[in-house]
Amino acid sequence: MATVQNLLIERLPRAQRLRLLALCEPVPLVLAEVLCEPGRPARHVYFPTEGIVSLVAPVDDKTGMEVGMVGREGVVGARLALGATTLPVQALVQCAGAAWRIDAATFRSEVGRSAELHRSLDRYVCVLMAQLATAAVCQRFHPIVARLARWLLMSQDRADADSLHVTHEFLACMLGVRRVSITTAAGALQDAGLIAYQRGALTVCDRGRLEAAACSCYATDRRAYAALMT
Repeated sequence: MATVQNLLIERLPRAQRLRLLALCEPVPLVLAEVLCEPGRPARHVYFPTEGIVSLVAPVDDKTGMEVGMVGREGVVGARLALGATTLPVQALVQCAGAAWRIDAATFRSEVGRSAELHRSLDRYVCVLMAQLATAAVCQRFHPIVARLARWLLMSQDRADADSLHVTHEFLACMLGVRRVSITTAAGALQDAGLIAYQRGALTVCDRGRLEAAACSCYATDRRAYAALMT
């Protein structure tokens, strides 16, 4: 189990942090694992310590597109703190790692006991709502190259690594576009020297220029998180 802790948990007062961790169990996050399905009762809440979880909105009972992303800065299942029993999205592990997992009923009970945890979760729900709003605007108005650059930056932030293992098919699904569009966009970024891509291994070569190539939504997301969580 990773020694790096979930940032949301780390911000809690020590006594509340230790009590919450005592109620959790460490679990691996397996690549392509589905942590919850939309509309079905959520059995657990996950606080990632490593890895990335994509929040995917379905379209007509089919795989849709990514509308949010969770790493060690957040939690999968924050909506349960508001009294909900289900999530409106599929939580899909896009980068393997690890997490603290807590039973949904135990989680709700602990939220009721801890005012600090409740406040942090309220703020994080606002972060997810901001991500959702940004994703809708981004998908409608920004070109695919800029959207891909944003997605890669968001993933790199959460993976804390320069290299990612992704396929064009997966990227097409996450961005809600055709595979050929991803091939073209990734090729443009690679030709410009911003990334290197070979056989599913994608490496960010020039972080600064990749940020310049990304749409403004990347900076918008970061500002929203900083304003609400720090």
